[in-house]
Amino acid sequence: MAVGDDEFFRLLDGLAEVERARGDQYSSFSVRGKRFGYHWPRTGTVGVKQTLSEQRALVSERPDVFEEQFTSGGFGWVVVHLAGIELDELSELVFEAWRLSAPDDLVAGVPDWAETRPHARR
Repeated sequence: MAVGDDEFFRLLDGLAEVERARGDQYSSFSVRGKRFGYHWPRTGTVGVKQTLSEQRALVSERPDVFEEQFTSGGFGWVVVHLAGIELDELSELVFEAWRLSAPDDLVAGVPDWAETRPHARR
């Protein structure tokens, strides 16, 4: 059931125009200058941008897997424990985080991962 760091990075590699920035404790991910995610290898977690309603739903349904990180600009950020999530579900969350940050012209050229499931476990 767990998703490894390598699988998470393969998800990111499947998205258009992802920019990575590495810090001492974590890496961040953006699309055309807009941040949509974080990765903390020490804790085995990622943070992803979501709508406020999705943030509340995820955290209330499975608090052992999801934590509220913060809210900003009308969005809710969610910490995801990689040990408690399946690859398909993480793929949808990462794609949605990217889509919330990417410009419309870029999103228009990319099929919805929830429908196409491009990242089956290898």
